[in-house]
Amino acid sequence: MEYKNSERFLIAYNRIDKSLMKITDLPNHFSFSKKIDRAKSQHALVAHYEDDLREFGSLRNAIVHNRTGFDYAIAEPHDEIVKLIESIDERLSNPVTVKDLFAGKVHTVQADESLATGLRLVREWKINQLPIYKKGQFIGLITADGIMNWLADQETDCISREIPTLLDVHNHEKRRKTYRFVKSTMSVYEAEGFFRKSILSGKRLQALLITEQGGKDEKLIGIITPLDLLKIDE
Repeated sequence: MEYKNSERFLIAYNRIDKSLMKITDLPNHFSFSKKIDRAKSQHALVAHYEDDLREFGSLRNAIVHNRTGFDYAIAEPHDEIVKLIESIDERLSNPVTVKDLFAGKVHTVQADESLATGLRLVREWKINQLPIYKKGQFIGLITADGIMNWLADQETDCISREIPTLLDVHNHEKRRKTYRFVKSTMSVYEAEGFFRKSILSGKRLQALLITEQGGKDEKLIGIITPLDLLKIDE
């Protein structure tokens, strides 16, 4: 059975409305616009498509309130509009998870390994975050800032004579908590929201560390940086 564009539009609209209710915990009698207001601060996808969603609300009202018969809608959406609202519905209902996109081999380092070892990994794998462990326990990230801070604190004559460990470098990280552990089922839009909120709060995150349940004592299965999220095709 082939549905009209207006019918497909209303089905997707109603599904999005239910998704907004789930995100916001608002009851059904709140308007679609109110749900968007609440959801946009909690969900990056809603924030990204805020203007489109508000236009969908107006179009829905035109279709529903001006209908003159069961088989006639005064406003019949264009194909592009229907494809867009169905795409947003799909992405809200079945979001891509961080595990889907970012799970893979994670290069970690040990506290007693040398800075040279860490720099070799940075060069070979084009990465800028190195999770560091000591006796099997996660203790933080080695970052480019930390390496620069270590260099700045050295006497010029001593830099080439001493071989620092990665723990030495980590001790020069000015901001230790630049990461957050997240569970593998988190959507990529929630992940984007974490980075966005960290910027607004002035405590910028440099990485999200993925484990199955979001615990720091679990095996690390992926890392997300803000640059990684910029590569996602909206």
